[in-house]
Amino acid sequence: MYETILARSFSRHEQKKLGFGAFVCCLLIALSFCTVFRSYLGPLPNLKLRLSVGVHHKLLKDTSSSNENEITSPQIDKDEEIVTEKVVLLCTKEERTDFCGIEGDVRVHGNTSSVYSVTGQLSILAENTSWSVRPYARKEDPAAMSGVREWTVKPVDGSHEIPQCTKNHSIPAVLFSIAGYLGNPFHDFADVLIPLFSTSRKFNGEVQFLITDKQPWWISKFQVVLNALSKYELIDIDTDNEVHCFPAVTVGLKRYHIELSMDPSYNYSIKDFRDFLRNVFSLKRAKAIKISDDQRKKPRLLIISRNRTRSFINTGQIGKLAESLGYEVVIAEAENVSSFAEIVNSCDVMMGVHGAGLTNMLFLPENAILIQVLPYGGFEWLATGYGSDPSKDMDLKYLEYKIRMEESTLIQQYPLDHEVLRDPSSIQKQGWKAFGSVYMNKQNVKLDINRFRPTLMKALELLH
Repeated sequence: MYETILARSFSRHEQKKLGFGAFVCCLLIALSFCTVFRSYLGPLPNLKLRLSVGVHHKLLKDTSSSNENEITSPQIDKDEEIVTEKVVLLCTKEERTDFCGIEGDVRVHGNTSSVYSVTGQLSILAENTSWSVRPYARKEDPAAMSGVREWTVKPVDGSHEIPQCTKNHSIPAVLFSIAGYLGNPFHDFADVLIPLFSTSRKFNGEVQFLITDKQPWWISKFQVVLNALSKYELIDIDTDNEVHCFPAVTVGLKRYHIELSMDPSYNYSIKDFRDFLRNVFSLKRAKAIKISDDQRKKPRLLIISRNRTRSFINTGQIGKLAESLGYEVVIAEAENVSSFAEIVNSCDVMMGVHGAGLTNMLFLPENAILIQVLPYGGFEWLATGYGSDPSKDMDLKYLEYKIRMEESTLIQQYPLDHEVLRDPSSIQKQGWKAFGSVYMNKQNVKLDINRFRPTLMKALELLH
C-alpha cells in the first residue's frame, strides 16, 4: 500500500534520490551519536550469561569474544566471581561452609597458606580482591572453627612476582581441613566424609587431596574411605615446602544444610553415599529382612552400647524382652569402623540413646528400622535433625521412644523439685553448654521394659 502511494507522489528518479538522501541522513545521525557519547564508551566486554540456581551461580562462556582478558563480575551478592577466558574463580558463601572453585593456572603454597589463581591481566578491582577460607564445613560454630587453619585465595596477574611451580600435577585437587570436632563419629561423617564425597566423587579417583590441620590417627581410621575417593597419596600441605600447581583446585567442601544428607543439585544423594560405603566396606546386605508368617529366620536387633554417658543401665533386660518377642539380639559398641559397619549391616533394627553412635545408621540396609531413645530434658529439637530427617533420606524407617523422668538416672542426682527435673526448658535457655553439661553428660537411661515393649512390637510390624 505504501509503495503505491509513494509511486503516485514521486517519479522513479525522484524516489531513488529520496532513498539515497535518507541513507545519508541516517549515517550522519549515527555519527553524531558516536561523537557525543564517545567518552562513555569503552571496550566491549565478553558476553557472559549467568544461570542462577539457589545461591549458586554457574557461568556459561561465549568463547567467540575477541577481548580475552576482560574481567567481569568481580563481586556478587552471595557468590564472588572473577572470570577470564582462561581462568574461572568462583567463591561461594553458604550457611554451613565457604568454598572456592578455581580453574586454570592454580598454585598452592602451603608455607603461606595461599592459593593463587594466575591469569594474564586483571582489573584494579580484581587485583585487590582476595578471599579467606577456613576449609571445614561447620562455619556457624566458632568452637569448631577455632582450630581450623585459614587459607587465602587470591587472583594474581601473571606479570607480577608470584611463587614459581616446583611440582606440577595433571589432576585437580581438593583442599580441606581435618580439625574441628573430628573424632566424634557424627562429625566425622557430617563435617568431612559426606561433604568430601559430594565434592570429589565426580573425579572418579583422579583427584589429589590436600590435607590441612593433619591428624594422622584420623587418616588411619578412615584410610579405606579416602583411598576409595582418591587414587593418590595424601599431601600434608601445611608442612610441604613445594609450590604445587594444578589445573583446578577446590578449597573447602560443599555441604547440604541438613545433617547427614546431601543436596541433589550436587548430582549425588545420601543414597549414593550409602551405596559407596557398602562397596568400600564390602557390606553384603542391601535390604532389611521381610518377615512372613512361615519364615523361620529372626530379625536382628542391634542395641548400641555406650561406656560413657547416655548408656542403657539395664541392657540385659532389654535384650531378654527383645528375644521374647522374636528378635535375635546383638549388643555392641562402635570401635573399629570397618568391623562395626559389618555388624550394623547385618541387622534389621538398630536402637540407641541419642548420640553420635546413631550415625552408624549409614551402614543399615534399606528399609531397616532406627529406634532413637530420647533422654529426659527436651531432646525433641535434636531428634528431628539428627534422626528422623536423615533416616527418611536414607530409606530407613524411624521410631522414637521418649523416656520419662523415672527412667533417667538424673533423679538420683537431683531432688524432685530441682529445676533440672522440674523445668528442663529453663536449662535450655541458658545455652548449649549448660544443657549439655547436665542432660548430655550426667544422664544414663533405665528403660521401663513394659513401657518400651510396644516400640519393639511396632518395629516387628514394620518389618512384615
